[in-house]
Amino acid sequence: MKTKSFAMSFLQTALATALMLAGASATSSWAQTVKITPLGSHTGELCDRDRATIFEDPTGLRFLYDVGQTTTGVDDPRLGNIHAVLVSHAHGDHIGDQKMKALGSGSCERPDLVPAGANSVTAEIAAAKNAAVVTVGDLAVFIGKKIERLTGKPTPVCPQDGGATTVSVAAPCRSNIQLGGTHVLKAAGAAQGVEITIVYAAHANGLPLSLLGEEERKSLAANGLSVEPGPPTGFVVKFTNGLTAYLSGDTGIHTEMKTIVNDFHKANLTLLNFGPNAMTPLSAAYAVNELIRPAAVIVTHVNEAATSDGKLKPNSRTAAFIKLSKRPVHLALSGRTMEFDGTGKCVAGCN
Repeated sequence: MKTKSFAMSFLQTALATALMLAGASATSSWAQTVKITPLGSHTGELCDRDRATIFEDPTGLRFLYDVGQTTTGVDDPRLGNIHAVLVSHAHGDHIGDQKMKALGSGSCERPDLVPAGANSVTAEIAAAKNAAVVTVGDLAVFIGKKIERLTGKPTPVCPQDGGATTVSVAAPCRSNIQLGGTHVLKAAGAAQGVEITIVYAAHANGLPLSLLGEEERKSLAANGLSVEPGPPTGFVVKFTNGLTAYLSGDTGIHTEMKTIVNDFHKANLTLLNFGPNAMTPLSAAYAVNELIRPAAVIVTHVNEAATSDGKLKPNSRTAAFIKLSKRPVHLALSGRTMEFDGTGKCVAGCN
C-alpha cells in the first residue's frame, strides 16, 4: 500500500510540475510582444498617404507591409533590417510608384512626393535589403522582374527548408503562393516561424502605367486601361507569440471577413485600411463589430489628415468610425511603435 501510495504521489507531483512548466512556457511566449511601427509621411501623425507598416516578431523577424509612397526609398533611415516585403496589391499607393521628397515635406493633407522610377519602391527596397517578397503569384513574378533589373540576376522562388523560408535570405526571392496559400518565414535559430496567409479582398488591382514598358503604357493609356497582375488581397499573419493579425488590404466589407478571417483564422488584431472609395464609417464599424470581431483595431490608409499635433480631428471620417466601433481603435501614428501581446491587447505605445 505504501508503494502504491508513493507511486501515486510521485505521478501527481510529476504531472503538476509538467503542467506548471507548460503554463510558464505558454505565459512566457504570450507575454512577448509583436512590435508594429507605421512609416507615414509626418512623424507623430496619421496622414493622407500613410500605408507603410513594419512588423517585428519576438524572434526578431521584421517585415514591411505595403511600402506605399511615404518612405524616401532604400535610404530611409527608419527601415533598418527588412527580411520580407508584403504587398497587398499593385496600386501605386501600395507598390510605391512615388516616394517622399524628404521626410516631413509638404503637409499632412498633401505630402511632397516625387516619382519613384520604373521599378517601384517595393522592388528597390527588396533588392537593397535582400528581402523575400510575399504576395500573390502573378504580382510576385512582376516584382521579381523589377528586382532582376536592379540586381542583374533572376529573382528565384524563396528556398524552403522544412516548409519555411529561413531569413535573412542570401538574395532577394519571391513567394509562390496564390489566394488561400501560406508562406512561412522563420528567423535563423528560431523554433517557430511566422505564418503569412493570403486572403480575399474586394477591390481592384491595376498596375501604375509608370511601371510598364513604353509600348504597353501607350496602348493601355489610349484606352484608359491597365494590367491586373492577379487578384487584390489581404493577409492573415500568425506570429510566434500567438497574435493573429488580419491585414485587410484595400477592401470593402465581404462575407469572408467572418467565415475565413474570424471563424477559421480567429484573428485577434486588425490593421484596417479605411480608404473612402471602399469603406464608410458605418461599413467599417460593421466589419469590425460584427464580422471580424478582433480584440483591437489599428486604423490606417485613411486618405485624410486624420490628426493634428498627434490628436484625432473630431470632424474627420476616422473619428466617425471610431465613435461607431465597439472595439478599441488605435491610430497608426507615424514613427510610434505599438506593442501587442498574443491576445491582441496593446501593452505599450498605443494612443
